[in-house]
Amino acid sequence: MINKKTYIERPEDVDWVYFWKNALENKKDKDKDWNEAAPHFNKRAKKDSYLDFLFSKLILSNNDTVLDLGCGEGTVTIPIAKKVKSVTGLDSAYKMLEILEENSKKEGISNINTILTDVEDISKDKLGSYDIIVASRSLNGIIPIDEILFKINEIASKYVFITVFGPENWKIEKEFKKEIGLYEESFPEYNYFFNILFNMGIYPNIERFNNAKYREYNTIEEAMDNGKFRLDLLDDNQKEDLRKYLKKILKKDPKSGKLYNEKDKADWILIWWEK
Repeated sequence: MINKKTYIERPEDVDWVYFWKNALENKKDKDKDWNEAAPHFNKRAKKDSYLDFLFSKLILSNNDTVLDLGCGEGTVTIPIAKKVKSVTGLDSAYKMLEILEENSKKEGISNINTILTDVEDISKDKLGSYDIIVASRSLNGIIPIDEILFKINEIASKYVFITVFGPENWKIEKEFKKEIGLYEESFPEYNYFFNILFNMGIYPNIERFNNAKYREYNTIEEAMDNGKFRLDLLDDNQKEDLRKYLKKILKKDPKSGKLYNEKDKADWILIWWEK
């Protein structure tokens, strides 16, 4: 019996939404309790050099209204609020929004509103229009991605800015799981995202953040608790394997005394378009 292959005649006929959804549906660690993670996330976010890259690309004016999707504890929301008329931070974790409100009060910022809801529940009917939408590191795990992108494009009147994982992200985490024989599906690549937009008739700009700075840690325990290893999904033996793995790969900077690995750095892709 001859096996026949199915060929796609045109690149635009590829169902990128299917491949995006398939990868996420098979990914075991896509869901996270962000209420539980909120306090630790707030501390880690302050060490991230990501903001410098993002704010060098955002197009903002003091008359703009901004919707920050998946705003978290306000790492992006608060700096944006200092540059625009108003910001609405939307998140599904009430703990994140509580920390955002606390942080904004500490800085004397009064032009931030918050909405407690899931990103998947947004619509123009519910939210109205905003000049700019920012979805910073918040859409990687969204399964109905085409529906969300349609709604985002409908709500924004001027610009949309989205960041997703780059090809070099999660490098040491993937190597660790491979070493202990723990296979998992990766997050969909950013080219899926671009092609989904392209097939929707949206032709975005794409820029990769050239982040040369690697992460640094004071202790092995701090390196384990960087949020990316998902300790909540590891058993005690796997946690011990992780501790041994980090002791093996992390080097000590003779000047600062901090632990590091050259592969352990963020890699993000900025996808943006003008309406």
